[in-house]
Amino acid sequence: MGVTRIELFTQEQNQIASYARVLAHPARIAILQYLLETNSCCNSHLVDELGLAQATISQHLKEMKSIGIIQGTVEGVSVNYCINPAKWMEIKGVFNQLFEGYSDPICRGNC
Repeated sequence: MGVTRIELFTQEQNQIASYARVLAHPARIAILQYLLETNSCCNSHLVDELGLAQATISQHLKEMKSIGIIQGTVEGVSVNYCINPAKWMEIKGVFNQLFEGYSDPICRGNC
């Protein structure tokens, strides 16, 4: 696969693509859904809940932390993760703006 030439795209387009890339894995969606349900958890709970290896969960958490959608606090030897509310709202707004840009055209046989 070729290297994407990010300089051809706007900062907004690159940011949306970055968010989408991180969210484009079913395990990460499952982690987000679990965090939304429980409002926080530690990594070992995710291993039990999702049935994935500790290292795999850690890698997915790292990817989600890279865009700031989750945050973690150290409590003893474990880390409790939760949704970062400010970043959640920012990402939600970015995708809402993208999707709201669509208006249903009336197709007259040439679409």
